[in-house]
Amino acid sequence: MQIVTLSLKKPNKIPIEADNVNPDNFAGKTEGEIKAIPVWYGNGQCPLGDFFNVSVEGSDSAENTKIVFKGDVSRVKRIGQNMSAGEIEINGNVDMHCGFGMKGGKIVINGDADSWLGCEMMGGEIVLNGNASYYVGSGYRGESCGMRGGKITVNGNTRDYVGEHMCGGEIIVKGNVGLLPAISNNGGKIVIEGNATMPASEMKSGTVIIKGEVSDLLPSYKEEGTEEVEGVIYRKFTGDVNVGGKGVLLIK
Repeated sequence: MQIVTLSLKKPNKIPIEADNVNPDNFAGKTEGEIKAIPVWYGNGQCPLGDFFNVSVEGSDSAENTKIVFKGDVSRVKRIGQNMSAGEIEINGNVDMHCGFGMKGGKIVINGDADSWLGCEMMGGEIVLNGNASYYVGSGYRGESCGMRGGKITVNGNTRDYVGEHMCGGEIIVKGNVGLLPAISNNGGKIVIEGNATMPASEMKSGTVIIKGEVSDLLPSYKEEGTEEVEGVIYRKFTGDVNVGGKGVLLIK
């Protein structure tokens, strides 16, 4: 097992683009080699060691590498981008695009996350033990397909556009969500245990389950009786008929 601990030397106002910070790039490397890994800061690149104190225990493959962030990294973007294995633990808040394009492994965030958490994720798991901002599991600007696989669990609330253009995978939100969850969905599953507003607009396929209150249910959904999921009876709607959709919307 290899454990790499990173602690920010001082708060940064300019965001650090840490797209190289993942177990795939850290596996088997020494402290000096990890400190030398370049990250974007402003319009140029700097060594990771300019911003973080780094300690390394052991040496192993990506599957057996764990990265631990100590403290607030709310101005550090793209942590875990494209990772395929291993684990990242963030003990504090994190900036945008955490887990972008993730293919495998696990990210645990013991704080809040900014927008685009798990953006275009393809595999692996993200557990957020706090609140999320906009576009959880969505596609980035202009993309027709967001999250394609894997699982995101948010143990708090989220803001608008959860799962926008989602094509696969699973999102579970334990709290409330903002406007337009599951907008333009093309697959996958979203479970919302709290409240939602105007869900599943322009959804073509996929499943959305809402256990709390629903505001502004679109008239372009057709009610088709009930469906039982894990012992709970839900009202079943299909649509969005405006786009010829065959998605399933279950409301408690």
